[in-house]
Amino acid sequence: MYNMNRKLAALEAEGKPIQVGVVGAGQMGRGMVTELVMIKGERPAICADINIDLAVHAFEYGGVHPDQIVKTTDVEEASAAIKAGKYVATNDSDLVTKVPEIDVVVDVTGVPDVGAKIALDAIAAKKHIIMMNVESDVVIGPYLYKKAQEAGVVYTGTNGDEPGAVMELYDFAEAMGLKVEVIGKGKNNRIDRECNPDTVLEEATRRKMSPKMLCAFKDGTKTMVEMAAMSNATGLVPDVIGGHGIACDVKGLNDMYRLKEDDGILNKHGVVEYVRGIAPGVFVTVSTDNEEIAYQMQYHSMGPGPLWTLYRPYHLCNLETPLTIGRAVIYHEGVIVPKGGLVSEVITVAKKDMKAGEKLDGIGGYTTYGSIDTHEHAKQEGYVPFGLINKNAVLKKDVKKGQLLTYDDVEIDTNTLIYKIRQEQDKIFG
Repeated sequence: MYNMNRKLAALEAEGKPIQVGVVGAGQMGRGMVTELVMIKGERPAICADINIDLAVHAFEYGGVHPDQIVKTTDVEEASAAIKAGKYVATNDSDLVTKVPEIDVVVDVTGVPDVGAKIALDAIAAKKHIIMMNVESDVVIGPYLYKKAQEAGVVYTGTNGDEPGAVMELYDFAEAMGLKVEVIGKGKNNRIDRECNPDTVLEEATRRKMSPKMLCAFKDGTKTMVEMAAMSNATGLVPDVIGGHGIACDVKGLNDMYRLKEDDGILNKHGVVEYVRGIAPGVFVTVSTDNEEIAYQMQYHSMGPGPLWTLYRPYHLCNLETPLTIGRAVIYHEGVIVPKGGLVSEVITVAKKDMKAGEKLDGIGGYTTYGSIDTHEHAKQEGYVPFGLINKNAVLKKDVKKGQLLTYDDVEIDTNTLIYKIRQEQDKIFG
């Protein structure tokens, strides 16, 4: 990002680093805190995790000496520690939004209902909120963005996550006058719709990951969530429920993403997709109606057309989030936000045959996974948004493996904050 390094270095030289509060010290949060300790112009003043030891370890990974880490749940004690240049570890996420010194809150929990509270609390406290919790954003992002605008703070997804990385390419292509036909991401893991935290435990332990998070990657839910965020920010939609998910290399996308009548696979253009074979990259596939621009694209070795694919071969997730933090504070702008109301929805699919009366669970669990559909079609069919499913959701009917679950099938938990916000959002945006 142009000049960000110099802007952050200037803040460091002035002794006015951006004070960041991080909620969640799993793999993503841990790496982010470690980097924030090391870089100029930003510091992870508070790290909160339900397991306070994980928060402490996150600081230690960055080289912070134990005597510089203050464990507390008290606002005044935390505030005093930050003023003294120390770091605060806590198991109370409320502390992050209550301490006045914090400029920016980063939610890295991945839990939809938790993310709803963190975001609302941050906005109410007039703090910028960076949502690595895309699982919340694809359910109630339009409402949270509206509230942030009213409060005069930034609500945004992050650089480095696939949606943010795609958005950079999308903006780049549009700024050049190209028409964006397809946007999307590579798929890292072979899809295993039946996986659960037990079946992935060994791999998760080896990779220092939460088994639930790894399961959400493998069963495809995270991919669907990321595609929905891309859709909601651009207006592009899934071509079919769940996407095509073809196996292909980057060069092959120019032909594969033609319309069916032109020997491609798509029913329409203006869509979001995922591809097996180009991970961990992201892409946009573009076109132009201008003959001279088409010639120039060919001249620059982009292929014969009529489609060309722009590809970024990496996304660095949490390691790029400090760029988003700086952008929010210095430029008062976000990276990726919902365009208006929801364009796409992550809907709920049964992982196995289940009986009426059985309880469900949430992301990365044993009973369900997420898929993508347009918001309008999902609303028409009564499909349950995946982010509203938790351990208190109960089946009202027997369901089959692979079945798209509707409100007629599931008694969802209506006591959650995210459910209540979703009700308000639906009144505003439909």
